[in-house]
Order: sequence, then structure tokens, then C-alpha cells
Amino acid sequence: MKSRLLVSISFLLIGSFAITSCAEQQTTKFSVDYEKFTLDNGLEVIFHKDDSDPVTAVALTFHVGSAREIEGRTGFAHLFEHLLFLESENLGKGGLDQMSSRIGGSGANGSTSRDRTNYFQTVPNDALEKMIWAEADKLGYFINTVTESVLAKEKQVVKNEKRQGVDNQPYGHASYVVDQNLYPDGHPYSWQVIGSLEDLQNATLQDVKDFYNRWYVPNNATLVIAGDFDSAQAREWIHKYFDEIPRGEEIEPLQDKPANLQETKKLYYEDNFAKLPELRMVWPGVGLYHDDAYALDILIQLLSDGKKAPLYQVLVEEKELTSNVFMRSGNSEIAGEISLITRAYPGTDLNEVEAAVKDAFVQFEEEGFTDEDLQRIKAGIETDFYNGLSSVLGKAFQLAQYNIFAGDPGYINEDIQKTLAVTKEDVIRVYEQYIKDRPFVATSFVPQGQSSLIIDNSVEADVEEEQIVAEGRGEQFDLPEETEYERTPSSFDRTVEPPYGETPVPAIPDVWKTELTNGLNVYGIENRELPLVEFEITLEGGLMLENPVKVGVSSLMATMMTRGTANKTPEELEEAIDLLGASINVSAGRQSITIRGNSLARNYDETMALVEEIMLEPRWDEREFDLARQSTLSQIAQHSANPNSIASNTFNKLLYGEDHILSFNPIGTTTSVETITIDDLKSYYNNYFSPSVTDMHVVGAIDQASVVGSLSWLEEVWEDKSVELPEFDLPEAPESSTVYFYDVPDAKQSVLRFGYLAMPETDPNFYPATIMNYKLGGGGFASRLTQELREGKGYTYGIRSRFSGSDIAGPFTISSGVRTNVTYESAALVKQILEEYPNTFTDEDLENTKSYLIKSSARQFETSGAKLNMLENISLYGWSPDYIRERQETVRSISNEEIQNLANTYANPDKMIWLVVGDARTQMDRLEQLGFGEPVLVNETFAEGN
Repeated sequence: MKSRLLVSISFLLIGSFAITSCAEQQTTKFSVDYEKFTLDNGLEVIFHKDDSDPVTAVALTFHVGSAREIEGRTGFAHLFEHLLFLESENLGKGGLDQMSSRIGGSGANGSTSRDRTNYFQTVPNDALEKMIWAEADKLGYFINTVTESVLAKEKQVVKNEKRQGVDNQPYGHASYVVDQNLYPDGHPYSWQVIGSLEDLQNATLQDVKDFYNRWYVPNNATLVIAGDFDSAQAREWIHKYFDEIPRGEEIEPLQDKPANLQETKKLYYEDNFAKLPELRMVWPGVGLYHDDAYALDILIQLLSDGKKAPLYQVLVEEKELTSNVFMRSGNSEIAGEISLITRAYPGTDLNEVEAAVKDAFVQFEEEGFTDEDLQRIKAGIETDFYNGLSSVLGKAFQLAQYNIFAGDPGYINEDIQKTLAVTKEDVIRVYEQYIKDRPFVATSFVPQGQSSLIIDNSVEADVEEEQIVAEGRGEQFDLPEETEYERTPSSFDRTVEPPYGETPVPAIPDVWKTELTNGLNVYGIENRELPLVEFEITLEGGLMLENPVKVGVSSLMATMMTRGTANKTPEELEEAIDLLGASINVSAGRQSITIRGNSLARNYDETMALVEEIMLEPRWDEREFDLARQSTLSQIAQHSANPNSIASNTFNKLLYGEDHILSFNPIGTTTSVETITIDDLKSYYNNYFSPSVTDMHVVGAIDQASVVGSLSWLEEVWEDKSVELPEFDLPEAPESSTVYFYDVPDAKQSVLRFGYLAMPETDPNFYPATIMNYKLGGGGFASRLTQELREGKGYTYGIRSRFSGSDIAGPFTISSGVRTNVTYESAALVKQILEEYPNTFTDEDLENTKSYLIKSSARQFETSGAKLNMLENISLYGWSPDYIRERQETVRSISNEEIQNLANTYANPDKMIWLVVGDARTQMDRLEQLGFGEPVLVNETFAEGN
């Protein structure tokens, strides 16, 4: 078909715009170039060229979210986020997911907000025509494939998502309670994006089709293509596949409709999963890109972020009511809200917390803030801006966002400038206009039986708890092998999948390495796409060097590293970092302690000077230690009620044995943390903090000489010391399977963790086993586990399997959250899939696996995070920088017979731990039908670990 003439073609070049650093008044220039044009049918198309890597991001965004729904018919936009991946007329069943499993993409995905729904994926650039073809099929050749059975199945998947993310989570219903009371009845933001389970269940096929036909049309969509591609060729393909899709009805923009709260409302809820009392205070705010949004963003950071923030000073340091206070200015298209959230220490009266918040506001009014405070926050915003553009997909998201909600992709320039132009007077004005003495919605979410902790004059919130029926009765559906539907006519045969383009060559970065005289190894990759530098300094140790009686020492020590230095108070250190627009974080894991940093390239030297001070001159402040320990105890209490945290902790106990050091959570247990002293931290630091067990990885706009030069003081002062790393005896995989059950009464989902302790990543069979696992459960939506449990049965929102390891053995794990009343059915189906997998792995499965793993290497090192991961692998395992090519040869040479042997050896359902965390009263006994004996209840055995 001949391409139609464009109604309008406008080449809009942003060019190079300057952003001025508040800290030093220096200028960073960074350009985002793009083209924008519009098709006859109203589809707006944006191109951004970036040839750094042979990859292309494709993002199709519809200007429709939950705000376009009506009461009683909520959740439709989010439902379509799911449905559009399932099938279309020309891609067939499995649609984009099946294609993605072959072409080496990042995995087709989507998201829904109040105001937009997007679909996105990053692919090797040889698959761009395939993606354009697929996105056009989604837009114009999809809705006829949605049948009663397809709708019934996907309703169950969405319900499982709600159970997993809301119903089975501590404080999961808090947003629902806030929105129901902040906005009046009928306001588009008064219901949740995911909708209500009742509305979803009652939705008819015609309801759903009417919603799609109204909103999912070309004149309500933006298509962004970003990356390495030929724009002239891409434009031809877009015309070919999109031109004949008809324009929809004209769509009127929504008018601003801010919340109009006349009086303060206070509500409470006794939460089955909460261990800490939580207070939320939410004020009406402003919509997206409102002139006051920029000052509000800065205000909430001044109030809540860091040691200088009055909320931190009053609630955390002075009154010791909580370990953290969080504020957010949420700006949606037609309204916004300003939220304050804090989870107090166990047993804390939330009236005291509310009073302390008011005291903090008074302190802010009386003491104000300095110009330097304003500068450091702006510096952080500048760095965050660049971080948001670190991938081609990030750039695509931003361009679509500005195009839809600001009417111009070029608003990216004005948006940043508005932030940098905010004055002290602006900040004070928005505080007085939106927060001071203004009505708000307050929610008290407290543990069950602790209503005495709620703030005064609160009324009980109206929260509907789902009733789970036994064995999934009333939730079954029949999904036919083939779907009968009327096909949409087209001027050419759209059933033919486009061919691949020219095969891309993976852009494997150039790696440099050097060793300092004190034994510190430094690895780097120079990449000047963005004016940023990311780095990490990793010391071997962490949990594995700890005493099992005092687990949590390395984690607390890591926390204390950024709580001041010998020459800087905690507040001074924090301010010095913020003024550079940098971030420096220290964390401890099972085998290491890692110092991570991110800064503008021009501020790298000053950032590293602070890192060296943090590493070599810790402050060991007793007061900060007490606060850090209390915060850790609060975190442990929160984990003890979270089913996913319980599952992870219990699974590790079962894998390694109850007393093995690696069976513990690195943050420790309540008992161990209560016994830790600051001298324990000093002892760990003095014994194990050494360059001899340290590697540094650097990626970004900096060369080797500059990195090495920045480390001269560290090389001179940090003396080498011998550190003996332990060698562990690790348990063998179980000879037979056992079912273990951890009881969480009235759980809305059962959390599954099935697996065993497998092998280290250095084992010759580790990567071949990963290849074997791709089609089993590592290949996203196209994997057997997902296709059977999610797409076939609607039991779960998601399930995956994976091998994880390091230089010591790690587990093979199958993990999921399933509807409570199909716990046994889900476990039995997983068992069946594992049993059948070796003998049902086909030549086509092998071909798809090889295609994906080879082609996906094109995007393996696109982001700075991916490049850092590459350096980690090289330094930890002694691999060559060419290891990706070696892995490609392994993929090419592997046979079907080898896959079958690997599956029999490493995915044997009869030699696993089968752990379920859920409601024992209704689910535990049925699991005996798996044939692994009577389930073992483990609450008492592992209660302290949770």
C-alpha cells in the first residue's frame, strides 16, 4: 500500500540546552534531539536517535488511565494493560510475549496510571520492524480476539495482582482509604487504578469492548522510537502498518479538578499484616506541570529529607518516635496530593506522632532554610534528571510523557528550568498555601487489636475484605485452544511476520584495569553518553565474616559509615554530598560490603574525596548508633508480618540449615541486634576493612588516568591488611522432597518458594543450566510456568524460576504468590511441569531459546548499571571481558539432549524444598496430596528468623 501524505510533519530539534549547577554555578550541556510527526489518523510519532548501542526502544502510550472510567466500572484501563499482550489477530495466541521470547527483547511490558497506559520494550535493532508490526496489531487488530473465556481468565490474573500487591501486604489498603476520603464521590481519582474486584467480576464483554473502542485509538496515542535505527526506514514502516487504522471519536481533554477538602478527616484500620502503627497525612496538591508543582517538590524535601529536615530532627532525633518520615508531592493530570507517611516504632501512640509533625512544621516556620539548602536540593534534582535518561527506554518515556501532558516533547527543557528557578519565597508561599493550617486526610493503620494507638476522633475506614472460597469454587473458566472471531480487513496480508534486519553486533565495552600499590584492584569503562559517573567499591566479607550470635554487625556498620566522619557531623556530611548533587550509599550483603556512588562527572573528584573520608575516618557516633539500631529493629518488625519476607527468610533457613551463617538475613534478628554494641562495629571495621579484599568499578564520563588520580590519597593512606575469608561446608541437595508450611492466618495469597541449594556461578554447568531454565521459568511471560499457572489457569500474577549463585553455591528457586484457594492446585501443577519438562522440551523450544539468548546480547551492556555488573563479573570470577562471546558459543552448541539431561539433574521435583507461606487452617492439609509426606509446620522453629 502506498503511504499517505502526512497531514503535518514538524522537525522539532531541542538542540543543546544548558543546565546550571546550583553548587558551583557551572554549566553542563546535554542535548536531546528528536523528530515529531503526525499521521492522518491522529497518531503522534516521536523519533530519538542514539547509536551508543545496537538497540531500539519502542513505547506506545495511550492517553487513558483509570480517570477515564466511571464508578461501578473501574479497573478497565489496567485490565487492558494485561489483555493487549495476550493475542492479536495477526500475531496469534501469546501475541507479543511469544515474539519477545525469540527476538531478544527486554520483555514486553506495560504500566497503567490514573492518566495513561503504556506498552514498551527494548529490542535489538534488527527487530524494529517486527515491533512496529506488533504495536500496530495491538492498536488496530486486537479487540475481536477478546472473548468471554479470555476475559474470565484475565480477570483472575488481575485479581491475583491485587491480592499480591494490596490485600496481602501491610498497609496495602491505605491508598484506597486516602483517595476515597480526599476526593468526592465520582471524582476520577477517588478509585484505585487497579479497580475493585467486584467491578471486575461484574464487567461484561460488551462493557470492556466499548471502553477499548472509545479510548484505544490512534488519535489518543503517542508512539516513541528511541535508539539506533534508520529514521527514514522506520517512517516507511510506520506508514505501512499504522496508516489504515481508522481514527477514533474526538476526545475532549479532562479539565482540572483539584480536591476540595473542606475539613480534616481522620480514619483508622486494624491491619492483619502490620506490625508497626502507620500515620499518613495527605493534603490536596496540584496537577502535573502546575506552576506550583516545582516549589512543592522542593518544599517536601526541605521538610523531610535528611538530617537538616525538621521532620527528621523532631520525630527521629528529638522524640524518637520513628526511624523515618517520607513526604511526596504526587502530581497527576487533573489534581494532586501532598503526602506524609511514617511508620512509628512498635506500640507508639499516633497522637504523639501527629503532635510531633505539627511541632516540626512550627520549627520550619520559625527557623526557615538557607540559600545553600535550596541549592543542594536543586543539585540533586539535576543529577536525578540525567539518571532518568540513562537508557533509550528512559528517554522514550520522558518524550512521551511531555508530549501527552505538556503538549510538547521539548517541554523537557522548560520543566527543568522551572525547577531551577524556584526561589525561597516560592517555597514559603506554597507551604502557607497548601499545608499550613489546611485540612487533610489522616489515616491510622495499626496492628490488629491495637486500636488504642490511633489518633483521636478517628472513624473506622470502610475496607472490603475479600472472602476466599474453598478450592476456587466459582472462579474457574474454560480457555479453548483456538479462539473464533471475525477478522478485521486489511489492504495487505498482516499475518506474515516481518523479517529481521541486519544482525547487530553486540557493543562489548572496552574495559581497563589497574592495581594500586596497596592491593586495591580498579576496573573501569569510559562512557560519555551522559555527564555522569557511577562507581562501586566492594569489600569481600559482609555476613559471612560475622559471628552467628551477633548477626547484623556488618549491616549496622554499613549504615554507620554515612553517619558522619571524624571531621564532619552527620548533618555536615549529608550536606556536602547533597551540594554536589551526588549520592553515596553503603550496604552489606551476604558476601560483601558495597559503597555505591553516583555523581555528575564534573563533581567526581569532590565526591570521591568524601568517599575516602567516609571509608578511612568513620565517626562512630554513639547517638547515631542508637538511632541506627532502633531503625533496624523496626525494619525487622515490619518484615516479620510480610509474607514475602517471611518466605525469603524461612527458605534460607531450610536451604542452609538453621545455624549456618548464610541462613540469616544480613540485617540480623531482634535478639542479635539488641546485643550488638558500637565496639562490635569497630572490631569488624578494624579486622576486615582492607584493600586486599577490595575491588573498585567505575563507569561513566571519566578516563582511567582521572580515576587513578582520584585514588592517590586512598592508595597512600589505606594500608593493606590480611583478611582470611572463610570456606564453608554447604549442605547437599535433599535426597527427597518435603513440604514445609509457615502459617499466616487469613492470608489472601500463598507465597511459594520451591527449590534447593544448587551450585556456584563458577560451576561449568551453571550457565548451561540457566539456558535450560529459560523456557521453564526464566523466560518471562513465554515460560512454561507462566503460561500454565498465569495464562492457562489464572492462579497467579507472576511466577519465575532461576539459578542464583556467586563463587559459592546458590539456590535454584521457583517463586510465586498464588490465590489462597488454589495453593495445592498451583503446587501440583508446578510439580507436573517439572516432571514433564525434560521429555517435552522440543526442537522449537531450543531454537527459540537460542534465538533469544544470542540476540539479547545486543542490549546486554546498554545502561551504566549493566556495565557495572559486567565489571563485577570480571573482578569476582576472573572472567575475560569477552565472556559474553564465550557464553554465546555455549548457547550455539548446546543440544536438546543436553537440555534434557540438565533438566533431569537440576530441576528434579523429587529433590526439593517445597515451602508455602499462607493460611494453614484452610490450605496445609491438602498439600499432603503432593506425595511428599505430611507437611511440616515451621512457625515455631523459624519464628526468630522472621
